[in-house]
Amino acid sequence: MIPLFRRRHRLPFSTLHAPAAAAAAAEATATPPSPLDAAAVLETLSLYANDWRRALEFFHWSASPAGANVPPTPATVARAVDILGKHFEFPLATSLLVSHHDPGRRRVDPSFLRPALRSLLNRLAAANLVEDAVRAFDSTAESIGLRDEASFHALVDALCDHRRIDEAHHLCLGKDPPPPFPPVTKTYNLLLRGWAKTRAWARLRDLWFDMDRRGVAKDLHSYSIYMDGLAKSGKPWKAFKVFKEMKQRGMTIDVVAYNTAIHSIGLAEGVDSAIRLYRQMVDAGCKPNASTFNTIVKLLCKEGRFKEGYAFVQQMHKAGIEPNVLTYHCFFQYLSRPQEVLGLFEKMLERGCRPRMDTYVMLIKRFGRWGFLRPVFIVWKAMEEQGLSPDAFAYNALIDALLEKGMVDLARKYDEEMLAKGLSPKPRKELGTKLPEVESDSDNALSGSRRKQVLEGVTSTDLQR
Repeated sequence: MIPLFRRRHRLPFSTLHAPAAAAAAAEATATPPSPLDAAAVLETLSLYANDWRRALEFFHWSASPAGANVPPTPATVARAVDILGKHFEFPLATSLLVSHHDPGRRRVDPSFLRPALRSLLNRLAAANLVEDAVRAFDSTAESIGLRDEASFHALVDALCDHRRIDEAHHLCLGKDPPPPFPPVTKTYNLLLRGWAKTRAWARLRDLWFDMDRRGVAKDLHSYSIYMDGLAKSGKPWKAFKVFKEMKQRGMTIDVVAYNTAIHSIGLAEGVDSAIRLYRQMVDAGCKPNASTFNTIVKLLCKEGRFKEGYAFVQQMHKAGIEPNVLTYHCFFQYLSRPQEVLGLFEKMLERGCRPRMDTYVMLIKRFGRWGFLRPVFIVWKAMEEQGLSPDAFAYNALIDALLEKGMVDLARKYDEEMLAKGLSPKPRKELGTKLPEVESDSDNALSGSRRKQVLEGVTSTDLQR
């Protein structure tokens, strides 16, 4: 990947860490400024998301005077911490985070590290290490001057996002021990979203009315979350009723609330009603965004009205909004002809809309179920050409497609490759793949019973988030 990156940016380096003598000579010799910038660093780190050693090595090189000499930004530090956390390198992640706290020299504002702290809390929550996440908030955040309400809400958000809503609820509303910060509207909004994410509709409803009992004000986000929960629980008509209540109260409705209402009425009454509400939204002076169009396009595709869906994409262009990856997902999900799906995928690449990893996984699964291996490998090759390193979901989708066609030996090859990268905890039984011999990283990773405890509590979905 480094050679590809070097060709793209014409970087004058051949290794990430030059020997000491070469580094000294480089400092003594005048060299042209590196074309590398923070955005390119962030992009390259994302390419190494499944290889934490290369990601960390590149991060250190990009910031060093002997390397690219690009000062770290909140986004690049956060991405490096996130990649380390993804691979359970939590001591390294914490060390990297704390090492960038230097109030006495360059940066006085500790909020520089807030995105990185959020990444650390998010990865700890994803690994089901709730106590460690709380400890990181109490100690790590304290050491860098970020133990405040914003960081507390980042902790709650991370727990809710990874379905540890019971712990988050107790942390915010429990009496023993008392919460570090009194609950406010945002606190309730995070908990509402958590209960909605876990599809605990009764708890969502109880918390909604608990806000009234405690005298906590509801804002637009509260209503939008509750409407979305009602729609997903199979009661879209109730969601639209809440939307009407908002209008009766004279609330200024934003595009997020309109999008939720459009989705709800589309589920309850069909896409034509959703389009009528969209037009009312435009007439009211609320400018639609990409999510507005994507919601209607998906409703049209769901009903098989693809020509009208493409027409709405043209309306996106007229509104000055470029179709994003989710726009293409709407068509990929419902189109039934493989040739049409592959053609749209090629147009997506030609128009500069970069697919995400879940785009590739979706397409590989669809072509695999249809029994077409050639498009599967076209998509796989495109993923490599885009510089993305496949994750466990991509590998498993490819292996499933190969097994469907009886290509066991080739499937075993990719299973071995996935295991060698550490993307899967165990080989597939039907392939008989053997675990590769790997060196221990006990100095940098969780070890012994601690690692076993972590892995037993984490699903494969959590590991690759």
